Amino acid sequence: MKKVVVTGGSGLLGQWVLKEFVAGGYEVVNADLKHPEEPICKTVITDLQNLGEVYGVLAGADAVVHLAAIPVAYSHPNEVTFKNNVMSSYNVLEAAGTLGIKKAVITSSESSYGIVFAVSELSPQYAPIDEDHPQLPEDSYGLSKIVNEQTADMIHRRTGMQVVSMRLGNVIAPAMYERFPSFIDDPHQRKVIMWSYIDARDAAIAYRLAVETDGLGSVALNIAADDTSMNIESKELMETIYPTAEIRKQLDKYETLFSNEKAKRLLNWEPKHSWRNYVMVNK
Repeated sequence: MKKVVVTGGSGLLGQWVLKEFVAGGYEVVNADLKHPEEPICKTVITDLQNLGEVYGVLAGADAVVHLAAIPVAYSHPNEVTFKNNVMSSYNVLEAAGTLGIKKAVITSSESSYGIVFAVSELSPQYAPIDEDHPQLPEDSYGLSKIVNEQTADMIHRRTGMQVVSMRLGNVIAPAMYERFPSFIDDPHQRKVIMWSYIDARDAAIAYRLAVETDGLGSVALNIAADDTSMNIESKELMETIYPTAEIRKQLDKYETLFSNEKAKRLLNWEPKHSWRNYVMVNK
């Protein structure tokens, strides 16, 4: 049985990632500052900004999945967000590489493209946004994600450890679908995230596949559902909100504007859950 350490497993997405790996037959350890709401696996209370503690919790692991972070801009002073997110990620990757761990998955964000927390409205240069789109954050949170991706590249060059950086869209746990009717018909809501979302269960599968897939090197992948979170077709969304952005492909009805094609191809991953299966809408 392979051992996987999941940092931040007590969080919104983390609990689903723990369940996915446990269901997959892995020995799973949750490294977090608190216990999850329900006991899923062993939890070790760990300060990820303390490199010694990180070495201790990762000892004997075959892979590490790093989810722990301050998850949004401006919830803390900028320097606190930057320090926490950068140092915890550095410590996890540094310790994993030195310990000879072969696989790591870290959590990046759609916020790294800069649109989400821009001081003045920022339009995407093109859509659907893929991993080659310029990353232009104006906030320490988005910047921390870019630094972490660069740290992943550095550790891979030095040690050969595979590191997959997941640029997540808006994570939605099943109970959160009840909120969708409040925004699905308003194109101005959720525009800064390109109306993207990802079911926590589908994201958890992507994390497991990133550990199980070989030969990825250090790579960043967008993780999103196949559709937008809106009851408005994607072409109309772009024409209404971002009319100057280049549209690089013919958009199929409610197709995601946060491209997940690379993740689907490299991980052999297919998101299974759409909000349209859980919410009644007027067609």
